[in-house]
Amino acid sequence: MKVALYRGWLILLLCTPLIGNTGTITTPEIVAQTTSAALSCMRWMPVGICFWLRCSIYECSVETSIKVGHYQPDAVVSSYNELGDNPWLEIRSTLGLAQKTAANGLLGSLISVPIDSAGNRTEGGQGNRDHRNLVFRETDVIGHPLSSLSGVLAGTGYLCESETTSFYPYFLSGLDALSWRMEIPEMFYPASLIPGLREIGSWPLQTWGGAYPRTGWTTQAEEPKAAAINAQRAGDIVTRTGQPHIYVPISSSSGSGQKVWFPGPLVEDDPDTGEWQMLLPKAESTCAVFGTNDLASVNGWGGGRVDAEGDYVWNLWRPYSCCEREGLFLFDINWINYPP
Repeated sequence: MKVALYRGWLILLLCTPLIGNTGTITTPEIVAQTTSAALSCMRWMPVGICFWLRCSIYECSVETSIKVGHYQPDAVVSSYNELGDNPWLEIRSTLGLAQKTAANGLLGSLISVPIDSAGNRTEGGQGNRDHRNLVFRETDVIGHPLSSLSGVLAGTGYLCESETTSFYPYFLSGLDALSWRMEIPEMFYPASLIPGLREIGSWPLQTWGGAYPRTGWTTQAEEPKAAAINAQRAGDIVTRTGQPHIYVPISSSSGSGQKVWFPGPLVEDDPDTGEWQMLLPKAESTCAVFGTNDLASVNGWGGGRVDAEGDYVWNLWRPYSCCEREGLFLFDINWINYPP
């Protein structure tokens, strides 16, 4: 079922004309920026050796293959203001109208606020200053354009196969309107109610905000940080199964010619589970976790990263290790722990 949907979606992507808009990024630009960051973000290295049992009619032998580890770009995560207005140009052209139609038609009757006007809505005003920084944003998680390429190159034995499929929509906040907008049932989770649980940053010294509740609402004065919080929350959702959201979990594939040690769930402040590379509005060639302590900085982390249109896009790099299959897996020996 997933393969059929993906094929149909890919055909639609290739056949749909592009629509111009400010604050955008294209697939070639994403590929180029990802390639420019490969040396610093990929961190490829041999990490061990795998042992395999190979048997024929006459005898059995023990074979070996090198075990390699590296980060790879699994997903493109976009945080933006208006429903269906993803800054990734090709995604907006193909999925933007579908998100608006689905959200308004299917879920609009269940929610008291207009779905298509919820983007970038702030709470509070001159008479109520307590919630001036409470902002809502849409967020999408799409399979990276290069993630399927890793499956082709995996046959070399020096690159691990990704869990994600290129251009596949794993999370579209417009289709998850009830949870992403109304915080149901996220508002009742302990991490949503108790300060210090699942904070992005070093609480209580400094914090960007909480990973919970995993909704589009954030209380953050710096827009780039608010967008990053939304990206972290969406990444948290798609890298886990059984979450109370409408999404497709990122899960390992079967039938590969490799034995792959796939990355676990994304966890804030933990580079061993994933790192972020900003693509828009500032093209960066390095990767890091969110939550930088910028208390001593004049401009803060958000300085130089503010987009006039409110559009933000990141690559999510996640760590893999793998061995080429040479028979029946026996065991592996690690020279170093990976991620390092």
